[in-house]
Amino acid sequence: MEEPRVKRPKLSRGDDDYLPGNITELELHNFMTFNHLVCKPGPRLNLVIGPNGSGKSSLVCAIALCLGGEPQLLGRATSVGAYVKRGEDAGYVKISMRGYARTDHIIIVRKIDTHNKSEWLYNGKSVAKREILEVIQKFNIQVNNLTQFLPQDRVCEFAKLTPIQLLEETEKAVGDPQLPVQHCALVEKSRELKKYQKAVDTMGESLKQLIALNAEQEKDVERVRQRDELLEKVDSMKKKLPWLKYDMKKTEYLEAQKRGKEAKKLLEEAAKTLNEFKAPIEKQKQEKTKLDDQCKRISNHMNENIKRRNDLLQKENEAAVHARGKHKEIEDLRREEDFRKQSIIEAKKKLADAEEDLQNLPAYEPPKEEIERLKSQIVELTSSAQQMMQQKKEKERSLGQMKTALRNCMDCLKDMENTKTKCLHALKKCGAEKIFDAYHWLEQNRDKLNKEVYGPVLLEENVSNEVHANFLEGHVAHYIWKSFITQDSSDRDFLVKNLQPFDVPILNNTREESGRKAPFEISKQMHELGIYSRLDQVFDAPAAVKEVLTSQFGLEHSYIGSDKTDKKADDIARGLGILDFWTPQNHYHWSVSRYGDNEMSARVEPVHDSRLLLCGLDSGEIEKLRSRKNELEKSIA
Repeated sequence: MEEPRVKRPKLSRGDDDYLPGNITELELHNFMTFNHLVCKPGPRLNLVIGPNGSGKSSLVCAIALCLGGEPQLLGRATSVGAYVKRGEDAGYVKISMRGYARTDHIIIVRKIDTHNKSEWLYNGKSVAKREILEVIQKFNIQVNNLTQFLPQDRVCEFAKLTPIQLLEETEKAVGDPQLPVQHCALVEKSRELKKYQKAVDTMGESLKQLIALNAEQEKDVERVRQRDELLEKVDSMKKKLPWLKYDMKKTEYLEAQKRGKEAKKLLEEAAKTLNEFKAPIEKQKQEKTKLDDQCKRISNHMNENIKRRNDLLQKENEAAVHARGKHKEIEDLRREEDFRKQSIIEAKKKLADAEEDLQNLPAYEPPKEEIERLKSQIVELTSSAQQMMQQKKEKERSLGQMKTALRNCMDCLKDMENTKTKCLHALKKCGAEKIFDAYHWLEQNRDKLNKEVYGPVLLEENVSNEVHANFLEGHVAHYIWKSFITQDSSDRDFLVKNLQPFDVPILNNTREESGRKAPFEISKQMHELGIYSRLDQVFDAPAAVKEVLTSQFGLEHSYIGSDKTDKKADDIARGLGILDFWTPQNHYHWSVSRYGDNEMSARVEPVHDSRLLLCGLDSGEIEKLRSRKNELEKSIA
């Protein structure tokens, strides 16, 4: 029995023209570009209109995050802390929604901070995210469904949806809750029907083959029947065969019996002849046995004599060798005795001479004081030598420790002075946790790419001026520095597939390097107002990297001026038509109204110090390591 269908409750507009689930009020505090904002949407279509960078997307992000969406849903940042306004520690988004009755108000608040923590409030009470999702689900609000909620950063994903996926997402967004389930069941039934149809076709083919096989086997059955008839005849012949064999054997037996009688007569005659020759043969055997015994005794006696002779010869050889050895020993002893006698004579002569010299020597008195002084000096020198040996061991141990510290210091200094390593460390500090893994993966797989791939972009930039580095980093979006830039679509797809776990953007530049750009020139009027360069002229980078930065962030429209420019900012915008320029203290940006009145509005922001292009790993820490290295080298020397 089928389960009753669960229908979605029919929604109708109330007296206030709002539908249940409509947003009646949106409040933002310290969220992205807004300090504080409160807006009240109307009951029907609401349009948010404004120039680029005015915060339209910020409103969309706030609605998505407050209605249970994850940061990855928006395609901008992977952590919720990135949506807190720069310079602030925390912020919140508050949404008021209409319930099923006009007096029924639903208030959802999501508090966020830079530590990526979120707190949810439902009508003023702290609740879990699960309860918020249950409330949202009642109104069929699906922020993760691209057909119902489409952020601008995920338009590419929406375009990649197949017609089937698009239909399924649309059914979830606007259809009956059971419609996707029934759609899946219908698809499954269609698959089963195709499978059964295929099985019927297969069985029909098998049936035709079996009918043909049966016709062939009927012929085989006829042949088997004929074979059985022949086998019966064979059995009959087998039964007659023993009688025939018996008759043949009986004839052979009678003939053999006749031959046996004749052979018996011949045997008796041979036995009689053998008995006549048997007596002389026995006599010859006895004589042969006696002669064999005599030969055996003589042979044994000869073997014993040969063995005795060999033993005597061996003893004779051993005695001769022993005698020669003894004779040699006697000769050696004789020579030693002669040498000893000669030595005694010489020793006696030397003894006599020594006795004569001894009698002529004066009486000897040992220098006791000198001996005592030398003994005390020897003790002191021995103690001093032991102390010096102990000091030497300590110095050697200390020297080994200092050499190890110097080696570690030099390795660390070399690593920090490496430009690429400093840049990668800076990116990691700013949130790109896996940038080292992504960079090493690219270096190991460059041979698999069709064209040159650049990245991370921070490694490809070279800004010689510290002030210009502040301007460039302030003008360009943060995500671009950890991006990788390809020049071929297949390379882009290959990197997107393999670098996805490392959370790095992949940008594809298909434009050829353009030579038609006019050379940059500073007019006399610009020079008078302090403008001396343009933002796309103050850094060096590969052509593809420069093209991406220029095209995406309008670097060719952003100028650089001096302190004089700061004082004449209004004249530059009105007189020269330059709407974006930098000075040592401020960034000026003018926007023109799109509603026909040509009204201009200005935004002035202070210039912040660069954290990436002038990597924060260098000066102080490197100088400390260099000082430590010099100290260790002096100590070791």
